[in-house]
Amino acid sequence: MQVLERKLPAATPTFRNPALGSQLTQRIARDFTPRWDQQWGGKFALHGKQPSSNAIRLDGNDYLSVTGHPQIVQAQVDALRKEQEFVVQSGVFQLNQHPTRTLELALANWVGKEDGFICQSGFSANVGLLQAIADAQTPVYLDTLAHASLWEGVHAARAPAHAFRHNDPAHLARVAAKNGPGIVVVDSVYSTTGALCPLEEMVEVAEQYGCMILVDESHSLGTHGPQGAGLCAELGLTERVHFITASLAKTFAGRAGFFTAPAHMHYYILSASFPNIFSSSLLPHEIAGLAATLEVIRRSDDARIRLRANTKRLRGSLSELGYPIHQGSEQIIALEAGLESDTMVLRDRLEERNVFSAMFCAPATGSKRAMMRMTLSAGLMDLELDHVEAVAREIAPIVKPWDWPIARRARATRGQA
Repeated sequence: MQVLERKLPAATPTFRNPALGSQLTQRIARDFTPRWDQQWGGKFALHGKQPSSNAIRLDGNDYLSVTGHPQIVQAQVDALRKEQEFVVQSGVFQLNQHPTRTLELALANWVGKEDGFICQSGFSANVGLLQAIADAQTPVYLDTLAHASLWEGVHAARAPAHAFRHNDPAHLARVAAKNGPGIVVVDSVYSTTGALCPLEEMVEVAEQYGCMILVDESHSLGTHGPQGAGLCAELGLTERVHFITASLAKTFAGRAGFFTAPAHMHYYILSASFPNIFSSSLLPHEIAGLAATLEVIRRSDDARIRLRANTKRLRGSLSELGYPIHQGSEQIIALEAGLESDTMVLRDRLEERNVFSAMFCAPATGSKRAMMRMTLSAGLMDLELDHVEAVAREIAPIVKPWDWPIARRARATRGQA
């Protein structure tokens, strides 16, 4: 008689954790638990529905739609298949003949600079550069909406940080006049609103008060300027800007960061920038993919034209429907509902209709300035934009964008003018 064995379900493992310190426990109870329970309703605010295969995705940063490009994929595959001796180590040990160094110089040449450095991420690029060029005696002047990594870089440098009002060169001038020569830090295109920096005016203020200037081109590299070389190149300001940084996880759709510096600073940077010193280098297939992506981006004028057309179209239609998106002009569109709870409602109404964007809230925004951030790409088709516009029209009476705090503030400002 055959005895059949019945497989029992695997027991769920039980983990025992030591007690946390009282200070951490109190901090979580004070800063996070009320937000989780009351504002988020017991679920992570940034996670909505799972997108289906036919979802319209406005939640990525691949502005020129280069993901999956045959030339890029082939370069990565060739690098993976190639027999080579590769040592996983810090990039500071790589010699000048290394492919990473070739890419660094190619990127620097593209944006019009002498030298450059590849890092693990845009965050580490900003932290590492500022740590190397600022110190406790160097005032750093940051736009209030500058990338969080730039603020963290100032903190890493132990430098005094001085905020100036967003896109306000006159306020920057007053702050710099009070605190003396230092470093001005701006984004070329701001990551939450899509606002374009008045870069020429910022450079003039920096020069007037004897400051260096750092421009984060994360959201303009590849999309602006000749062959996508960025806003500094588009405006003819490259030779007046001291440092350019960028995440290569935006238009490059990769996983890396980059910053420029004068050639004479090369070995100083490799001796002073902790992310460069203490992070391992990128892998060969990542470098090969980024190098191929650079060539694709340089040839992508048609994609840049389509991106601008898509941006102009959707910004125009959303504005006509009453959505207050006046704070930006580029391919990033902020639907700033205000409170996190209201933004979660907006997110759910969009996702129910198959439109997916990214929810931004504190610490990425102010505590009462949460938003759904739509990021456009060259690959969006007219039918997809038709659907986004139809959804925006359908949900407008539900979410009432004309009553959002940002809309009320805009009306109050116009009334005072």
